[in-house]
Amino acid sequence: MTTQVALVGGTGKLGTIIHAVIDELEGFEVSRVLGSANDLSEIEGADLVVDASTPQISIDVVRAAVERGINVLVATSGWSAERIALVRPLVEAAGTGAVFIPNFSLGSVLGSALAAAAAPFFGSAEIVEAHTDTKIDSPSGTAVRTAELIAAARAEQGPVSAPHADQRARGQQVGSVPIHSLRRPGVVAKQEVILSGPGESLTFTHDTVVPALAYAPGIRLAVPYALNATGIVIGLENMIDIGIRA
Repeated sequence: MTTQVALVGGTGKLGTIIHAVIDELEGFEVSRVLGSANDLSEIEGADLVVDASTPQISIDVVRAAVERGINVLVATSGWSAERIALVRPLVEAAGTGAVFIPNFSLGSVLGSALAAAAAPFFGSAEIVEAHTDTKIDSPSGTAVRTAELIAAARAEQGPVSAPHADQRARGQQVGSVPIHSLRRPGVVAKQEVILSGPGESLTFTHDTVVPALAYAPGIRLAVPYALNATGIVIGLENMIDIGIRA
């Protein structure tokens, strides 16, 4: 039996990549593609909803899927822990699954995991992320997730040192970690996590060069996983064995 997938935002850059990967997955078929002109009721009857829309409507997509008892894979950026908390009761009450993937790149997930593992050993942590000038949200979902992982890893040590955090130029704090967002043409995606301590620093850098190639392996993992997931799942790290679960 073929799994019918409703792809919301399927004509966008990420949506197009997801569509192409699902077309190659055995046992899965994109049966309907929804854009801004479509009503979300059109997901009715799908076995899985994949959301690659925009931060503004993504929460409506999740609610529409959960209300219909359909699992949803969220590829849209802009989902912080606070925002996910808004839909958690709905997902748990419905007994469905909602899988949130801030970044499908395996290298990005590994970089964030390594930074979180190292964070307890350094008093300072800052993130610099760069994306193309057409990206409409900042900080990126990847940077937010990385900051949340760092904060969780430092639960015993407490917040990182972020002097002069009241100044706007110091970036937006997530879990006490300052995030600095660059939006400029000619960039796909890049993130640097800079950890600093007395007399030394450690930097984790990840570059996305060709999105279709970088994201495809993660999409292949996430789509089948999301079909059978229960409850809220955040991050591709739950699908690969790197020693971090959330």
